[in-house]
Amino acid sequence: MKIILAQQNYHIGNFELNTAKIIEGIAAAKAQGADLVVFSELCVCGYPPRDFLEFDDFIRQCYAAIDTIKVHATDIGVLVGCPARNEQAQGKHLFNAAWFLHEGEVKQVIHKTLLPTYDVFDEYRYFEPSFEWNIVPFKGKKLAVTICEDIWNLGENLLYRICPMDKLMEQQPDVMINLSASPFDYDHDEDRKEIIRANVLKYRLPMFYCNTVGSQTEIVFDGGSLIFDAQGNIVKELPYFEEAMGGADLDPLLSNGKPVADKPVFTPLTELVFEHNIDRIYDALVLGIKDYFKKMGFTKAILGSSGGIDSAVTLAIACEALGKENVRAVLMPSPYSTEHSVDDAVALSKNLENPYDIIRINKIYETFLETLEPYFQGLPFNVAEENTQSRIRGNLLMGLSNKFGYILLNTSNKSELSTGYGTLYGDMAGGLSVLGDVYKMQVYALARYINREKEIIPVNIIEKAPSAELRPGQKDSDSLPDYAVLDKLLYQYIERRQGPREIVAQGFDSALVSRTLKMVNANEYKRNQFCPIIRVSSKAFGVGRRVPIVGKYLI
Repeated sequence: MKIILAQQNYHIGNFELNTAKIIEGIAAAKAQGADLVVFSELCVCGYPPRDFLEFDDFIRQCYAAIDTIKVHATDIGVLVGCPARNEQAQGKHLFNAAWFLHEGEVKQVIHKTLLPTYDVFDEYRYFEPSFEWNIVPFKGKKLAVTICEDIWNLGENLLYRICPMDKLMEQQPDVMINLSASPFDYDHDEDRKEIIRANVLKYRLPMFYCNTVGSQTEIVFDGGSLIFDAQGNIVKELPYFEEAMGGADLDPLLSNGKPVADKPVFTPLTELVFEHNIDRIYDALVLGIKDYFKKMGFTKAILGSSGGIDSAVTLAIACEALGKENVRAVLMPSPYSTEHSVDDAVALSKNLENPYDIIRINKIYETFLETLEPYFQGLPFNVAEENTQSRIRGNLLMGLSNKFGYILLNTSNKSELSTGYGTLYGDMAGGLSVLGDVYKMQVYALARYINREKEIIPVNIIEKAPSAELRPGQKDSDSLPDYAVLDKLLYQYIERRQGPREIVAQGFDSALVSRTLKMVNANEYKRNQFCPIIRVSSKAFGVGRRVPIVGKYLI
């Protein structure tokens, strides 16, 4: 039996496109002599469909797509992901399901058992967990079909009370097949491999694991579909961040080949490593921008280019994703902007060959101050005057965006978002955040990665002290701790959910910990008004992190 994995990029709710892709995948698998082709979790409607699942019309279109696809499943078996109605009177109205199609018919529907309801996942909101487990008989083989989370309930700290493969093993299957939609984060690809290997070694069966690829708003799926033999060896690994197909014959995977070599068990990061998987982070951000624009029907982007590291890295990544001619940089120096920052921003755009403009905001800024002077009542210069500059820039960018149909890319990084070091309706404006899940020191690592073959980002941008340039001689270090320390501290609180006692025990200064955590929690109201953030870590701001705006904890 030859089994092919179809790793494809879907568009949520675009049934015409998704159905066409699946049919093309079936045809390609037939051309390769496959007996069975496997697609990813909820591929028919795209993942995650969220509250679209509450619309009967959406589910009707899912079923109509299955009717269209099954016609092509004649002399080949097809496994596709699609919601299924719960015909029982009890429980949620839907199952997250894998549909087995063959001979032009729906032969079997397999329901997902373990429904993740944490971080970006919210499946128990919509789906009923499976209450029966049956193998899929096909061409003399018994297929144990599971869906994504169903294979993750291994190890010492079990999240669920049941393990679907334990149930399926009672029927003596020959192979495990998993339809997945497993998101990218920079510490997840090795974790994923070890979970699959753990299943293989526990049940002594080969595994065909099909993961989706592509970005859905803030969530990036990296692909990397896998085939393991029964000894725990990787037989095939599909590419990351791109569509691909690949497969293997089943019988050789069942034989007693060489067992997997002993290797250290994967352990997740316990502290932030700035350079860790920086190439994968770069690829994820490129795909995140590319898919957001393509699936939303946008073509051109605009951003504020300050001569600083964040806007430089955002601009370089956007040019890679959208094409240099489709990304417009706007330099908006104020009275406090240094000329070398302007020169650096100009040099960057010349290196990238993207269009750019220089709009000096001095006169606009003076007009604002004159207008506000009677109301400011001679009070000393402070954050009000600083933020006015930022909001002028935001207004100019949005004016150009509205006039020419650009989407404004936000350039704020995760360190700034964490501590509230940003201006609402100013530098926090945007339609999509590129670096909002990337700490400042990771931004520098990205800059070095972008420059790995030649200088694209001017070295001066990388080497100079970071500054918002909103007052004379301003530096980020005037308001924030050193980023090399701050980022590691933030990582412990945000990604690892460590409390102040645990963080201090790691050697961080107690006063610094208290001050930093207070800044994080006190600025939730700002982040709640922020645009979608491309997720690259295990805990990003946005849908995966839900904390109260009005809360007293650590404030």
